[in-house]
Amino acid sequence: MHPILNIATIAAKEAGEFIANQLNNIDRISIEEKGRNDYVSEVDKHAEQIIIDTIRKYYPEHSIKAEESGHHKTDSDFEWIIDPLDGTTNFLHQFPQFAVSIAVTEKGRLTHGVVYDPLKDELFSASRGEGARLNNYRIRVSEQKTLQNALMATGIPYYDFDYVDAYLESLKQFMLSTAGIRRAGSAALDLAYVACGRVDGYWELKLKPWDIAAGALIVMEAGGLVTDFKGGNNFLESGNLIAANGKMLKEMAKIIGQTIPEEYRR
Repeated sequence: MHPILNIATIAAKEAGEFIANQLNNIDRISIEEKGRNDYVSEVDKHAEQIIIDTIRKYYPEHSIKAEESGHHKTDSDFEWIIDPLDGTTNFLHQFPQFAVSIAVTEKGRLTHGVVYDPLKDELFSASRGEGARLNNYRIRVSEQKTLQNALMATGIPYYDFDYVDAYLESLKQFMLSTAGIRRAGSAALDLAYVACGRVDGYWELKLKPWDIAAGALIVMEAGGLVTDFKGGNNFLESGNLIAANGKMLKEMAKIIGQTIPEEYRR
């Protein structure tokens, strides 16, 4: 295991253990509303600090981009992209689908990624060029070839409703074309599930880099493709993302192109 991935793993597991231990204290947790249906708890903040402290211990010169505390920029070529608790709303409702997500870029290129589900003790990880793993076992995306038999994952808009009509049209077409759709509430885990073949494809609009950076790399290292809605690599900037194996992604991109207007595909 690469040393950076090892530190990311240590940080994710320490944060995940803390998060899981707080489930029994939900009624005593302080919660802030950043925006409509967009929450942050003291658990998010403390978990993030655990991760940052671990990074700083081993790589004090690296930049960090964290969901809650913002951008800690240095002159380093390396940047850590952190979501300490992807699925905060799930966590606050004790709905067991949330994860810690940590990615590392070098000169802007994704190089390492970890997604950790503390309740299932499932660690999805990847380093560029070395494949993807789930708890040290190699994983691959599914070999599903058609939408007809595919199980899909998505994220339904929950706070920015400007594009809801466009999204719903895409959802309708995927509903009519596939075997089923799941909306579990954690983009990081949705991508991890694409990587290990639990779902065959995933699409969502207007995500943040910390939601998807680690999961995107894990999908790619598991043999899948990840693109923005125009077929490019701008998904971290645009927040629009499709992930699947090559054949599935091509079919998914057709539906996206037919249902989501140009203004929302930028």
